[in-house]
Amino acid sequence: MKDIRNIVILTGAGISAESGVATFRGPDGLWEGHRVEDVATPEAFFRDPALVQKFYDERRAKLRTVHPNAAHQALAKLDAAWPGDLLLVTQNVDDLHDRAGSKHLLHMHGELNSAWCLACDARSPFDGVMATEPPCPQCGQPGCLRPDIVWFGEMPYQMERIEQALARCDLFVSIGTSGAVYPAAGFVQTARHYGARTLEMNLDPSEGSFHFHESRMGRAGELVPDWVEEILQNV
Repeated sequence: MKDIRNIVILTGAGISAESGVATFRGPDGLWEGHRVEDVATPEAFFRDPALVQKFYDERRAKLRTVHPNAAHQALAKLDAAWPGDLLLVTQNVDDLHDRAGSKHLLHMHGELNSAWCLACDARSPFDGVMATEPPCPQCGQPGCLRPDIVWFGEMPYQMERIEQALARCDLFVSIGTSGAVYPAAGFVQTARHYGARTLEMNLDPSEGSFHFHESRMGRAGELVPDWVEEILQNV
């Protein structure tokens, strides 16, 4: 571990599930009782904006009832203590990494607590109810806000920055991800292409487990703090 300077960490639904946040797609193929096609595509929003707004308003409200767990806190500790470059990329739209204190953080799929104005293209912090068609905090136009969430068919945020970090990292770590959703599922291959070591921590093997140099199976709340202590011993 002494030759590791730059780290990229990817987190997925598995890390937040231990805090009580519903995983994106359940075993029945539904997300909180809804077909993904009905709440997570641009077409769904333009077809039935009231349903989509209500769905994300409910998810936003539920965030207030959950809290960062030991895995989030351990990654924030690593973020603060690591002497090299560190980028934490999350697929999660919750704010648990933020509340735990991670600073070098990128929400590639957007954030529940953010609104995107379709009138002026501004993105603003938002923790209220969007279904009531509030005015944009930037331009004041009512009824033009949508959840600042990357839906199916849309491009994840800051991909260029992520690709650059993957090309420079010495270690790529994936935590709580299914390995099924691209482009994130391909990050391990990109990192390996540039010579990085790769580590997966997951409750069960992911679809891309065979791409990793090492896999550790178990709860993120147990595995991640142990790994953080292990890697910080070499700083």
